[in-house]
Amino acid sequence: MAQIPSHVPAASYPSPKAVVQLLKPITWFPPMWAFACGAIASGAGIGERWFPIALGVLLAGPLLCGTSQAVNDWFDRHVDAINEPHRVIPSGRMPGQWGLAIAIAMSVLSMAVAALLGPLVFAAALVGLALAWGYSAPPFRFKQNGWVGNGVVGLSYETLPWITAATAALGHAPSTRTLLIALLYGIGAHGILTLNDFKSIKGDQQMGVDTLPVLHGAQNAARIACLVMAIPQACVILLLAQAGLQTGAMLVGVVLALQLLCMIRFLGDPEGKAIWYSAVGVGLYVTGMMATAVALGSLTLPAPPLG
Repeated sequence: MAQIPSHVPAASYPSPKAVVQLLKPITWFPPMWAFACGAIASGAGIGERWFPIALGVLLAGPLLCGTSQAVNDWFDRHVDAINEPHRVIPSGRMPGQWGLAIAIAMSVLSMAVAALLGPLVFAAALVGLALAWGYSAPPFRFKQNGWVGNGVVGLSYETLPWITAATAALGHAPSTRTLLIALLYGIGAHGILTLNDFKSIKGDQQMGVDTLPVLHGAQNAARIACLVMAIPQACVILLLAQAGLQTGAMLVGVVLALQLLCMIRFLGDPEGKAIWYSAVGVGLYVTGMMATAVALGSLTLPAPPLG
């Protein structure tokens, strides 16, 4: 039987499949969902501004989020070679410096698309890109500390897309109330991201990554995650009620109450139930986001045309 020579050289460029794997489409959902919430919360006529909104969806998901994934995988390639050698860069499916080249090219493309949406969106995209690079790249490497890194991702994945969408839909900056609610949901996302750290406590301890479970222990980290998720949502409920949006406040209140019930089970076994709560609790969290957006959209009517 003929044998394949072991000295056959690896490919000098990545396949399209490898590029898609590097950009991780499954991770695009959170910022795209937040973008949809921002567009709905604006109260603007979506049909009238469909093109900038469509560009914004492209910007929030495939471009900015895809860029962040490429940047993260490039600067984690040495660690991944030990912990996750099947990933696209350490496995050799993304050879040479293609990972870095794609991250840079995606950054440039993101800024070009953001420029088409006006100066406010461009500025928001610039902040998002800076956070994406700072999260993974030295000398900042925010991901080394769970408090800082999770905060950066929460703001990038929830707050910035929400604000960017509202701005693209309205053609100007959204209301202070919308900005505050977008910030609150970004803060709450910090707790969501902490849930992902329970599955790799031992590895993070060995690699010196100070996630919240590593810094504070699993039980305390679980309490912190629950508080960080619940308190911002309680503030959102108060803001909606203050604005006279009682139905929206009640819906978010019901969603929060269901999360609190799930949190009780999660706190009983943080390491064993983190994945379960990440699926159930996070689903409820994003449902509350959309309920909030619909409520805000009913309040914020677009200004009548001039002339």
